[in-house]
Amino acid sequence: MTDFSARRTMMVDTQVRPSDVTKFPIIDAMLSVKREDYVPSAKREAAYMGENLNLGDGRVLLEPRTLAKMLDVLDVNRDELVLDIGAAYGYSSAVIAHMAVAVVALEEDAGMAREAEEGLMSAGIDNVIVHTGPLNEGAADHGPYDVIVVQGGVSHLPGAITAQLKDGGRVACIFMDGALGEVRVGYKLDGRMNWRRSFNAGAPVLAGFEKHDAFQF
Repeated sequence: MTDFSARRTMMVDTQVRPSDVTKFPIIDAMLSVKREDYVPSAKREAAYMGENLNLGDGRVLLEPRTLAKMLDVLDVNRDELVLDIGAAYGYSSAVIAHMAVAVVALEEDAGMAREAEEGLMSAGIDNVIVHTGPLNEGAADHGPYDVIVVQGGVSHLPGAITAQLKDGGRVACIFMDGALGEVRVGYKLDGRMNWRRSFNAGAPVLAGFEKHDAFQF
């Protein structure tokens, strides 16, 4: 029988801590949340590997290092509302739920959203709302947000997303340029976005986050 608890500890000790992530809430959350419960059953054995886990249809579960470093630079506080875009089966939202007052887990795949809801409920995590809808439209009904995280690559961040960020809020996403990517954090000040480069990472660009959006009729 697989000892997932030992794998979880090893993930934190070999992937997260060596990446200079030392904030207790992040370490504690990543040691507590059972990553294997938030992936398709056929992928459970691969849940703790140090690379993006392919979920199909251009979607991935971000590698632990990338998620941990994104949360580290965002510095989520206990009183903040977070929008988690592309939550898939709910792992990232479960981790963020340990740090924030509440999380809106946005997922457009109805099957994934349903499983995320069931997984979060089974884990007793009650401060996450799973919202089903297009990822590039955000979830304005529940906003505005203090923090927004995008669980996938982007070439362009739609204005609908930054519009849902509170003034003084911040957003993190992986900007892709071909095969190369970097995480940037955007700070909203006086209605304008100011971006800072943070670290290198990569993920497939999410549908609707490409640079040249098709015309809408």
